[in-house]
Amino acid sequence: MAMVLDAFASYVLNMLTEMAREEVHMLLGFRREIDKMDIKLRDLKNFLADADRRNITDKSVQEWVGQLKRAMYEAADILDLCQLKAMERRSSTLDVGCFNPLLFCMQNPSHAHDIGTRIKALNKRLDTITERSAAFSFINIGSYEDRSSKVQVTRSANPNRETTGEYDRSGVVGEKINEDTRALVEIMLAEKEGNTNIMVVAIVGVGGIGKTTLAQNVINDETMKAEFDNTIWLSINKDFDKVELLRTIITLAGGVHGGEKALVVLQLVLTTALKGKKLFLVLDDVWNHGAWGDVLKTPLDNVVARGSRVLITTRDEKVARGMKAELPYHHVNKLEEEDAWSLLKKQIVSSKTNGHEIDMLKDIGLQIVAKCDGLPLTIKVMGGLLCQKDNKRRDWEMVLDDSIWSVSGMPEELNHAVYLSYEDLPSSIKQCFLCYSLLPKAALFRRDNIIGMWIGEGFLHGTSDDLEELGSKYYKELILRNLIEPDAYYVDQRVCNMHDVVRSFAQYVSRDEALVAHSEETDVVTKLHVHEFLQISVENKASESDGLDWSSLQAQKTLRTLISVGHLNMKPSVSLGNFPCLRTLCIESADVALIRSVHKLKHLRYLSLENTDISSLPDSIGKMKFLQYINLARCKQFVKLPDSIVKLGQLRYLNFNNTSIDGIPKGFRDLANLRIIDGFPARMDGEWCSLDELGPLYRLKHVGIQGLENVTASSSATKAKLSEKVHLTRLDLTCSSVLGDNGLIEEEEQKRIENVFDELCPPPRLEILCIHGYFGRQLPRWMMSSSVVPLKSLRILFINDLSCCKQLPDGLCQLPYLEFIQIDCAPAIKRVGSEFVQSYHQHSPRPSQMVPAFPRLHEMILLGMVEWEDWEWEEQVQAFPVLHKLVIGHCKLRCLPPGLASHARSLNTLFIQYVQGLIYVENFPCVVELFLDENLDLERITNLPRLQKLTIEDCTKLKVLEGVPGLQRFVLADKDMETIPEYMKGINPRHLELYCSLALLASIAAGQSGPEWDKFGHVEHVKAYACEGDNPRKWYVLYTANPYNLETNVGLSFMSRGTLTFLEDTQRFESVFKMTRKTFSYICSLVMGPSMEDMNSCTFIDGRVLSLQDRVVVALRRLQCTEPTETIGSSVGVSESTVLLVTERFVAAVWQKADHHYRWPDSRQMDKIKSMFDKIHNMHNCCGVICTIDITFRPNCDHEKIQSTQLQVIVDPEMRFMDIWFGPAGRLNHLNRLYDSELFQVCEKGAWLNGSKLKVALDEPEVGEYIIGDAGYPLLPWLLTPYHEEDHSDYKAEFNRRHSAATTCAMKAVARLKDTWKYLQGKMPSPVNIRETIYACCMLHSIVIEMEDDTAMLSTKQKRNYCEEVRQLANEDAVKS
Repeated sequence: MAMVLDAFASYVLNMLTEMAREEVHMLLGFRREIDKMDIKLRDLKNFLADADRRNITDKSVQEWVGQLKRAMYEAADILDLCQLKAMERRSSTLDVGCFNPLLFCMQNPSHAHDIGTRIKALNKRLDTITERSAAFSFINIGSYEDRSSKVQVTRSANPNRETTGEYDRSGVVGEKINEDTRALVEIMLAEKEGNTNIMVVAIVGVGGIGKTTLAQNVINDETMKAEFDNTIWLSINKDFDKVELLRTIITLAGGVHGGEKALVVLQLVLTTALKGKKLFLVLDDVWNHGAWGDVLKTPLDNVVARGSRVLITTRDEKVARGMKAELPYHHVNKLEEEDAWSLLKKQIVSSKTNGHEIDMLKDIGLQIVAKCDGLPLTIKVMGGLLCQKDNKRRDWEMVLDDSIWSVSGMPEELNHAVYLSYEDLPSSIKQCFLCYSLLPKAALFRRDNIIGMWIGEGFLHGTSDDLEELGSKYYKELILRNLIEPDAYYVDQRVCNMHDVVRSFAQYVSRDEALVAHSEETDVVTKLHVHEFLQISVENKASESDGLDWSSLQAQKTLRTLISVGHLNMKPSVSLGNFPCLRTLCIESADVALIRSVHKLKHLRYLSLENTDISSLPDSIGKMKFLQYINLARCKQFVKLPDSIVKLGQLRYLNFNNTSIDGIPKGFRDLANLRIIDGFPARMDGEWCSLDELGPLYRLKHVGIQGLENVTASSSATKAKLSEKVHLTRLDLTCSSVLGDNGLIEEEEQKRIENVFDELCPPPRLEILCIHGYFGRQLPRWMMSSSVVPLKSLRILFINDLSCCKQLPDGLCQLPYLEFIQIDCAPAIKRVGSEFVQSYHQHSPRPSQMVPAFPRLHEMILLGMVEWEDWEWEEQVQAFPVLHKLVIGHCKLRCLPPGLASHARSLNTLFIQYVQGLIYVENFPCVVELFLDENLDLERITNLPRLQKLTIEDCTKLKVLEGVPGLQRFVLADKDMETIPEYMKGINPRHLELYCSLALLASIAAGQSGPEWDKFGHVEHVKAYACEGDNPRKWYVLYTANPYNLETNVGLSFMSRGTLTFLEDTQRFESVFKMTRKTFSYICSLVMGPSMEDMNSCTFIDGRVLSLQDRVVVALRRLQCTEPTETIGSSVGVSESTVLLVTERFVAAVWQKADHHYRWPDSRQMDKIKSMFDKIHNMHNCCGVICTIDITFRPNCDHEKIQSTQLQVIVDPEMRFMDIWFGPAGRLNHLNRLYDSELFQVCEKGAWLNGSKLKVALDEPEVGEYIIGDAGYPLLPWLLTPYHEEDHSDYKAEFNRRHSAATTCAMKAVARLKDTWKYLQGKMPSPVNIRETIYACCMLHSIVIEMEDDTAMLSTKQKRNYCEEVRQLANEDAVKS
């Protein structure tokens, strides 16, 4: 990574010091040369800090610094080779007396000559460099430790996993941003004469001034969200990719790009996705107007609805002009003095800091924020810097008076405060910071990956035992200084992001040594040809055609770091031999030939081949004596680790997670330097167990073991000696269930895994414990007993897939540092008893010493405990005093314990999802956000005085919602909702968002004249949506109370009552259409959505638009009578073509929306069908009758042939059709038709008719599920036909009688179908879509029968994907409390 001179000089000098300790006077006459190198470097080091500072902006010193850096890299490489030669000679000699590595190195004459020559040449270069340094008047500013207080790297950092919406409100101060937001909203919503569909508004300002924050405030404004159908946020960078930009906006708009690359095609897809939508698009950080003018403007301008808006943020007014933004542009002003001070103070004041103490320093603080020039980002970074200082005037004055404030010539795009914070870093952390900036933004790098890289580069100076700990401290230091920001999705700050401004600064500092690029940048290859880089980080496309060619890297002979994510194009003959200096190699695409040549990288420390297709490592890897880090995670095909791996004595990190590795070589225990091993495979080979190899590895800090089900004896687990590994802080234990022949886990297997886990007891220092797939009946002893639990330092606990345990561990509640618990999938737990929550006073005779249970737990997630019914917690037992977030899901919990409401006083976020039996949620005084999803028994929500955000999805029994005076935002989702709940009359949220049925949406669209007005009219902002297909916001109503405004795309005239005379008299209607008005209304609701797509396209002869009911009547008439189409049209006042069009659209809509009326029954429905066959026909376990229907249509004209088709249907005892299969009539008999059908395929595979067997008589075998058919069908295990013998027994005769009766009923169903839907009688001309028309008639046949049964459940509940989409959209809209 980019060199920091001061730090790297220390690294080289340390190497020289080690040489001096090894009696350098014996180095065959090179003592003087090595001493000279030592002296020159020490002399240079006195002013290297100053040289580093001036190198950033002073061009006059940049060439000199570059020469010095190359010389020091050369010195490090020379000393590396000395050590390598010594290690090789040491391992090959039997002369134990000759142990000195440098002596071994120098005893080889040719090697000595080569080294001597290189040292002499290097000293000459250093002489020249030293002489030239005088011209620059460098000053000795001393080390970081000399000029400033030492960095408090031990300062604790609280991992903050809270989500606060789409942006961090804690960084927002003052009223100005609210004023700016209101002003922008007013501009955005204003209509101007002559304005096109889209108006562009621009926010302009310098980097770091808060443009993005202001835009985020606007997009989260409730007025804006109520106004637009789609709100989309796009971040535009300098080198945006047109294809990726279009793909991204298509996805966010709800479209599917299908991997298309052609711009024209993608633009058409985008046009389709947003046609007719009122769009609010934010383009953040726009550097040129090409993203809009060349890519997005054309496909959007003419298709989005009038009133659509584009908001851009940019540093350059020329961009705003190029995009023809409205004048005047909105310029973001710098923070006022008091607001700037408030922001700075927010960054510094914490629970450990006295706010009054900070106020005493306000006079200096105001001077500091004045130098920050009112830039919010600058002030935040400065806050991170001041956090490291004592709250003393002298420390703050040193920051204020630091000379670097006055540095001139800094490039315009750099932020002075980032520069200041960078300069204040210790030189070793500077290198870590610059290294972080080279990581590709699109890739995921975890903390361990990054620290491993730092160690490999020599950035961490300390004893070998402390390097990972030191790296962790540096990592936290960068977080504390706001130079990197934790990703809230990950626990324990494992993943961080770097702000673009900070990243730009760091990459600028590294510009002469490092190339950070995207493979599609046009000048990447040119840069690689004209400049020699030391570090290269390339982000490639996933596809082969777009990846960078490996050959373009070949000229980089001095390359020390190569990071490549995505696909690299490689030929079979590629080799790593062209990179002799490489120390860090991190690639996601690796050819086998490339890996075979990896041993040529003599200096390599860090090797990451994550997610590649390799299956093994070469044996030659044992020659790589410096290798410290190997990452093979997610290499699915990786199976073999070479025996030579045990020769890597410097190895510190090994990761086989999510690979197919099948074993560990014996001798693995020799890797005594290992600190982290993940995905370690537990395997047995006779008496030998791979866990034995872990025993001697006492330096391990993180152990991950998988395949523990393979361990046959607990004694093998004992040999792993986990409890003796005093440095161990993280432990992952994974196993897979071992199922017996009966599909269950044998008791013997359960006991065995319990014994194995009992012997895997971790040491007391453990902080993170993850258990996956454990199938013992109880958790290990070291978790279950509070008296022996050794986990006193445990902070984070994950337990996933706990298949057989019936009790949660009772030893957790007293752990003093436990912060986070997640238990996912524990199906055997039915009760959480009082033993889980027990406060310390039960073990203390003095009440004054009482300590609540779970004293530091701030988040608990309990999911997949599907049988959990009771949570016992005595109300007087204190617990969870700082619990902030609780998630409960997929269980049968009947009520939340009273103690949770009375003692968890910090609980402000509560998620409850898929909980059966829960009737009420009430009396939570501190909950601010409540999320409820598919709690089907929930009836009541009361007394949540601080609740601000409430989301309810598919809680269909909820009738009471009261006691929520602070409610601001309410999201209510149930796509089958037909009326707004009555409880809406008694609450007054500021914002209401509904996802409901189209019928309800039509009622809402009626506004003040509609039946729902009294339930939503009082709400300030309402957004209501109904889905169509995969789009949950296809139909909408947007309402604002003051000033009154209601906008909708639902046609009110189309939804009005029909005008045809058939609809006037109920008795006549039911006589003509052979269905009730209730059934008719249901059919209308089914086809409503698709019909609204062209709601104005069908009219009466007099020009009036046919309403939905009119269209359904016309279609039913055509399908139910044999009159000519022209006659039908004249009888209802429409043309023949309109009758044809209406019928075609109706058939298509029924085909699309009513398919659940002929789906194969689920097990519950099938049980009902079997019961009816038993009662009606005395046929036990019968599931249906199969029969065949021939349907013929006459030709439309003389030269056409008669159209015939054949249906194979399964009929239930109520004469409904359960399955339909088509084929041409006359060509195939029953047998062939059956064999060709889906029914035959799925039944033969056992997917259908595979339910429980029934024992009809004591002396008879069990009868499986079956259907019956006439004699034309074959006799199969699941298809019974009548007996053919003439002289058969009474039993056979009785069976035939019952068989005949059931078959006759089925044929009556077929006759009823044709009698009702006369279109199928063969007298009508062939329809456009024969199959769709027949299907529609069959579905309508079943619907009419179902509607005659008032208890029938008509609508499907296939809501999972829909609810997920609703949740995502709601989260995008929501401003988190």
